[in-house]
Amino acid sequence: MTRRRFLLLSLLLVVLVGAGLGTYFVTDGRAKEGKGGKAKGPPAVPVTVTAVQQLTLPVRLQAIGNVEAFATVALKARVDGQIVEVNFREGQPVKKDEVLFRIDPRPYQAALRQAEANALRDRAARDHSMSQEKRYQELLAKNFISKDAYAQIRTNAATAEATAKASQAALENARLNLEYCTIRSPLDGYVGRALLQAGNQVRASDPNPLVVINQVRPIYVNFGIPEQNLPDVRKRMTAGPLRAEVVPVDAQQVAPTGTLIFIDNAVDPSTGTIRLRAQFENADVALWPGQFVNISLRLYEQTDALVVPATAVQTGPEGQYVYVISDEMIAELRRVTVTRTDGERAIVEKGLAKGERVVTRGQLRLGPKTRVQIGKPAAEAS
Repeated sequence: MTRRRFLLLSLLLVVLVGAGLGTYFVTDGRAKEGKGGKAKGPPAVPVTVTAVQQLTLPVRLQAIGNVEAFATVALKARVDGQIVEVNFREGQPVKKDEVLFRIDPRPYQAALRQAEANALRDRAARDHSMSQEKRYQELLAKNFISKDAYAQIRTNAATAEATAKASQAALENARLNLEYCTIRSPLDGYVGRALLQAGNQVRASDPNPLVVINQVRPIYVNFGIPEQNLPDVRKRMTAGPLRAEVVPVDAQQVAPTGTLIFIDNAVDPSTGTIRLRAQFENADVALWPGQFVNISLRLYEQTDALVVPATAVQTGPEGQYVYVISDEMIAELRRVTVTRTDGERAIVEKGLAKGERVVTRGQLRLGPKTRVQIGKPAAEAS
């Protein structure tokens, strides 16, 4: 019993000694911390900022357009015959009046010679009938022949005249058929795939063309805009031609520019859009028929527009906002109203002033009244 009490007293003594030492070290540590200096807050958040700019920017409408050839011609044979020559390479540019196909001309040359001979014969017969009609007219005046006899001679002369004219028409038709044996390009453009090669027989009644030619200088771009923008487009168009630009895939390329030339006469009720057409000179053949492109229609110039990078604008439950950095390096959440975006820039209507600094990188770590540290932009740091 005595031994048991001794163990309990020893254990109690150890606990008391340990508690006293713990209290000493805690108190001593706090005292040292109090003597060492002030307590530190959370570290500053590194961010990248840019100043709000006030610029003159164009107001544009963005759309997806489809490139259409200025003119498309499907060449067909106008006479029957065998193709003896194909004088182009598929896909190459061709000039107006350049010979593309030749059809065997020999049957039409023979028909032309026959038509020439018939025309000569009928002209001779007409001349003879006219001279005979003139002699009989003199005899009728002297009452040497009857009126019925003269009428017959006059009828023969008129018939010969009509026959000569028909022969002349047949001669001209034969010449045309011979010309049709040579098929020329009706415009400057690019040829497609030849559907028939030399040696094939063609007919004037064939529904399929021999080749299709597209004129690409100039060229059209068709696109649609929402019907809500139609009044503004029509208003701006009355003041002068509107400029259209095709946004190149490569930012280093020069954007092809053209002019709006056509507004459709009705809105498509199924889509709520209206079709527009712009014409481009396309001197460098940067646009190709059938291609889909991003097109920008410039309406007017907006002056004193407040511009920030689009990456600075964030969207929350209550709308769009940005973080503005004060002179004390404190982040302030600011509600803004963005009217539109132009590429990588956002145009702000309300909420900002020129020269204020907005955060473009590092917003995810920010909150109201957060201390920040401004770092160099990525381009400068690299």
